Amino acid sequence: MVRFSLVIALILTSGTSYAGANCPKYPKGEWMKESDAKAKIAEQYNIRKFKVDGNCYEIYGTTKDGKKAEVYFDPKTLAVVKSEIAK
Repeated sequence: MVRFSLVIALILTSGTSYAGANCPKYPKGEWMKESDAKAKIAEQYNIRKFKVDGNCYEIYGTTKDGKKAEVYFDPKTLAVVKSEIAK
């Protein structure tokens, strides 16, 4: 029973390292329009997928030099809140 509980605890805590970013919460009316956000982000990244994740804009794609990227943006300012760029 102890092993089972330990396995469950490890599964539950291991998922937290993959959690999304913690963007500030703004009313949706203050968010940059998605089309404008995509255009600005596309200046720095090749966007494969663009989505809303919680209070963030999130993209999956590549940097301009071809590195795989997952980036979360503040939806009002487009400041990078969290990024994972492949090395």
